[in-house]
Amino acid sequence: MSFFINNNNPNKPGPIVGNPMNGICEKALIEVTKVFDACVSITHESGIVLTATDFTPPAPTLPLTFISAETDLSRETTVTDVTIDRIESRPNFANVTGTVTIPIIITYRDALGVLGTALSSITVTKTCILYVPQPSLSPVTVKAVGMFSSVIGTFTAPDTFSVTGCYQIICKVVAVVDILVPSYGYPLVPECQSGPEDLCPGLTDLPLYPTALTRPGQ
Repeated sequence: MSFFINNNNPNKPGPIVGNPMNGICEKALIEVTKVFDACVSITHESGIVLTATDFTPPAPTLPLTFISAETDLSRETTVTDVTIDRIESRPNFANVTGTVTIPIIITYRDALGVLGTALSSITVTKTCILYVPQPSLSPVTVKAVGMFSSVIGTFTAPDTFSVTGCYQIICKVVAVVDILVPSYGYPLVPECQSGPEDLCPGLTDLPLYPTALTRPGQ
């Protein structure tokens, strides 16, 4: 059983059925990353030079045959050298510029037919107009999500490939804030499978989430 498998308990995430006000029991203060603005761009480009490192398996036999280059999801897209140039006529908006680095994993086949991979990255300077809130004690930061894909490329040197591909970049203006939201309370988390309770003494008697016996001021 899970939230969505064979679970008819109404205290679970999912679509709201009926009056959405039914079941609201508190105003919960939660810490979240609030997105103030975001935009996405997709670019097709040829002649992108990818410098390869960390070959797996090491020391492949040259020359290499390019197969593909994709976003390396095990590493994060980073944004550096961010500048925020506010627009005088629209003070809540700004030209936001940053250097976006998208991690990439290259797949190739060496001269002996051995399939291998290597790490690389693509660096793009991105400028876009975004809503940027006024300064506050909670710092505003610029983040990005990058995706890259290529199936056209050639091996050009012992550690470089020249490829044609598409990259998509989502730029966001965010801040970590406390937000007060209406809440239905804690969800009921169903068991994946049953087991003898005496195998975990002290755990089965504990509530899943912390509770307060009284509210502040009561």
